[in-house]
Amino acid sequence: MDEKVVVNLLLQRDPAGMEALLLHYGPLMRYIVSPILPDPREREECLSDAAMRVWEKIGTYDPNRGGWVSWLSTLTRNAALNRARRASAGDELPAEACAENADPETLVLRTEQSQRLKAALNTLSDRDRALFYRKYYYLQPAAQIAAELGTTVRAVEGRLYRIRKRLQTSLGGEAHG
Repeated sequence: MDEKVVVNLLLQRDPAGMEALLLHYGPLMRYIVSPILPDPREREECLSDAAMRVWEKIGTYDPNRGGWVSWLSTLTRNAALNRARRASAGDELPAEACAENADPETLVLRTEQSQRLKAALNTLSDRDRALFYRKYYYLQPAAQIAAELGTTVRAVEGRLYRIRKRLQTSLGGEAHG
């Protein structure tokens, strides 16, 4: 099923849109959630949470700002991270709520740092950028990345080390790792 059809069904609040979402994008959502939440029950609950967030926030999706899969992946990842934070800290307050309460100066600094990091990441090759995102954005273990790329854990870790050093140089020594 075409992504536009899924999005339109969700926008129309048609329950078939939710079924199509889980059928066609459920495997991707599980793939994103798995490294973040090791407990299978937590993963399934998170998948439900993420699907509900998509249902609730579908009106905010703008194809001019980015692709459907990127938007869905970000929502799913954030749902998993929020669930992991709550589980580890016993905290029911989502991370986004804390960020919204930050003072304006802190928000400006975070925005500037984020823009600089994105610019630095854009200087990397597609392969290195994808590797960086898999490890540090999607929180995939090096062993999983190595297995899926058909290489060794040591090779993945070595490449990540070189990527971090390159980013550290590009950002003027601000990166840590």
